Amino acid sequence: MADVDMSQVDRLARDLEAVPAETLPKFKKVVEKGAVNIKQGMRADATGHRTYPYFFRSINYDIKDQGLGAEIGPDKDMIQGDLGNLLYFGRSKTAPVLDINGPLHKETPRFEGAIGDVAEDIL
Repeated sequence: MADVDMSQVDRLARDLEAVPAETLPKFKKVVEKGAVNIKQGMRADATGHRTYPYFFRSINYDIKDQGLGAEIGPDKDMIQGDLGNLLYFGRSKTAPVLDINGPLHKETPRFEGAIGDVAEDIL
């Protein structure tokens, strides 16, 4: 999917092992909200195109890592979902049509702020 440095998230995940169990649902809620926002951004970017009118419907997310991670993108098993590689990465002779990182970059400041708020509550 997107090219993101996950080292800080990995470090946070290790730190969360020491966090009381009752606070983990707050972090999971932030992750899910971020995934929903990125999915909605990707769907908005992919909506309204004549050549791939149904592609936006294939974009969804799966929660991973016991609720502390998410995978967002087109599902190849859904209608026009198999166009994802072409639309996001292009081919050797054609450029990508959609920006896979745009919605992620837009969500990053909100996500970081929300994670910081939850972490601040713990401290």
